[in-house]
Amino acid sequence: MTTHAPQAAQSVTLPATLDEAVAALTAMPAAVPVAGGTDLMAAVNKGQLRPAGLVGLGRINEIRGWQYQDGHALLGAGLTHARMGRPDFAALIPALAAAARAAGPPQIRNAGTLGGNIVTAAPTGDALPVLAALEADLVVKGPAGVREIPISHLLAGRELLAPAELIGFVRVPLLHAPQVFLKATGRTGPGRATTSVAVVLDPARRGVRCAVGAVAPMPLRPLEAERWIASLIDWDGDRGLAPEALTAFGEYVAAACIPDPVAAEGDEQPPPPLPPAVLHLRRTVAALARRALGRALS
Repeated sequence: MTTHAPQAAQSVTLPATLDEAVAALTAMPAAVPVAGGTDLMAAVNKGQLRPAGLVGLGRINEIRGWQYQDGHALLGAGLTHARMGRPDFAALIPALAAAARAAGPPQIRNAGTLGGNIVTAAPTGDALPVLAALEADLVVKGPAGVREIPISHLLAGRELLAPAELIGFVRVPLLHAPQVFLKATGRTGPGRATTSVAVVLDPARRGVRCAVGAVAPMPLRPLEAERWIASLIDWDGDRGLAPEALTAFGEYVAAACIPDPVAAEGDEQPPPPLPPAVLHLRRTVAALARRALGRALS
């Protein structure tokens, strides 16, 4: 971990367990936890952050793997994108593996972690729409003990991490059904998403879950579009849909996430149309949603 920025962190603590990490953050409230550092150290180098201390999480082995628990996968927050992109993990949670492989160039995937992607909560975070579609829960450890919160609550600001709390694990249901992640970038090759879509089938509940990333501060769930398309699927048959239905689903999702402007109350003038760039983004969302559902059903 290197930086050329002046006034860098005054101390670095390297705990070996989650309990030690929580104790270190409790003893030094101004310290900042760091795992891969792909976002944090960039902020330090740009002069945007001057932490009084760092608590490194890279030596905590308990959060670097995963285990099975009551029909769920308990994923360690220290899992790197590179590890999640491997075939054995892809067989477990395909959409999350696809998002990990699309997270950026090798140096980013080798360092960046699942927990860091969640805590940073950047709108372009590739794992976030997948975790939202999977309706994952976060296992958080702090001075008061362990608690679980839905990831949607954290991303929406309904529940926040308390001082000295850390995300230890992410609990993901194992649906044993097709799931797809697709994203569009502004250039060829790995890059930040201009938009992304995750589609997950849930045959046990005869449901479709969809989440759209990068178009808002947090992933968006078009719930009405999910319910509508799920009602058209023959869950006991081949689960096929006509191309027209797939197209309509994509447009439904796009319109829900990027709606048309609405005139202000009492304003007699029609609202202005969406700018061309926003219209292009909406068309991109529609195309990704259509393709993702089509691939999941096939």
